[in-house]
Amino acid sequence: MSTLRTSLLGLFLLLGGCTGSMLDPYAREGNWRPNGANEANLVQMLATPTDYTQGQAAPDAMGELATAAVQRLLQDRVRNLPTTATTQGMGGASGLGGAQ
Repeated sequence: MSTLRTSLLGLFLLLGGCTGSMLDPYAREGNWRPNGANEANLVQMLATPTDYTQGQAAPDAMGELATAAVQRLLQDRVRNLPTTATTQGMGGASGLGGAQ
């Protein structure tokens, strides 16, 4: 029984040495650490740095139309797609440059 206790005590002491810094690869000495360099570079490349946190609408964007579509989707009132007629007179032409 004493050898079992000694073995368990040794095991717990060994496991106690395995702190989070040994298990986390970023916490070990000499390894790369995330430091926000990508975000800083992105902000430097933007013409208007505030675009990083809040974008700008395109001048020709139809936000009202898109908002209405999203509202219909959320309210489960989606419109059906318009029906289209197939084009007649194309008679099997594949358009792949085959025999004419």
